Order: sequence, then C-alpha cells, then structure tokens
Amino acid sequence: MKWLAVDYGDARTGLAGCDASETITSPITPQIEEKSMNKVAAAVTQVAVQRGAEGIVCGLPKNMDGTEGSRAAKSRRFAQRLANTAGRPVVLWDERRTTVSATAILADNDTFGQKRKARLDSVSAAVILESFLNWRAHHPGEEPPEQLQPQAPEQP
Repeated sequence: MKWLAVDYGDARTGLAGCDASETITSPITPQIEEKSMNKVAAAVTQVAVQRGAEGIVCGLPKNMDGTEGSRAAKSRRFAQRLANTAGRPVVLWDERRTTVSATAILADNDTFGQKRKARLDSVSAAVILESFLNWRAHHPGEEPPEQLQPQAPEQP
C-alpha cells in the first residue's frame, strides 16, 4: 500500500512517500512552504492524489514524557482538516525525536546550512513514515492506534 507521511509545521511542511510494498521510503522535495492550514491540506491532498497514496500518516508532536501540548493540538486540527480535504482517514503517529534523527541523517550525508533547511522536514517525514511502516510490519492486520476519519461539513 502506498503511504504519504506529513511533518506539519508552521512555515514548512515536509512530505515523504513509500512504494506499494512499503519497503522503500523517500523524502519528497520541495517541502511545502505555506502557513495557511487550509492551503497546506490542499497541497498535501494534491500530492497524495498525484502519487497514488492510499493512506496518509501525520506526525503528532508529543512531549518527551508522552503528554501533548499546544503543538500537538494544532497538529490534530491540521490532521482533521487534511482528512476532510483528502476524503480519507489520517493516521496520527508519534513523532518524538524525528527531527533529531533527520538532522543526524543529513549530517551523515554532509548536508548543512540552506541545503539542510530545504530538506529537514521532508527527511523528518521519512523518519515518521519508516517508524509507522515498521509498526505495520510487526502488527499485520491491526488498525493503527489512532486514526481521524473525514467528517461531513455541518448542515445549517
């Protein structure tokens, strides 16, 4: 199954995808450079359609102790908006330490400065996707712990 992962941010949003066998993940560049939640959701939906993604995974930034703060609340709002825009469920996935891992990956590949800034969020999305796919490989047939379903617009 093809998946699209999203590392949602205030100014930049990173994306990553995988092949249908769920074995190869890769960052998608360029990152989305947009602040409007609606525009980001629309752009992610467009990429999902173009790439034939059957599922979407959105990073959920939890605190190191597992609690959720204001950033997680904003990511939840975005994920629900994305589910509504894309018309498909969105899996929320714990993204603790993904930026640290992504920074290390880029440093190991001698990617610094502006080049790092241009790729960091997409590499973080790839780390999120790899974590999720690893979970799926070890939990065949199970539903992810947390999914948001598309909601119909409220009727007047």
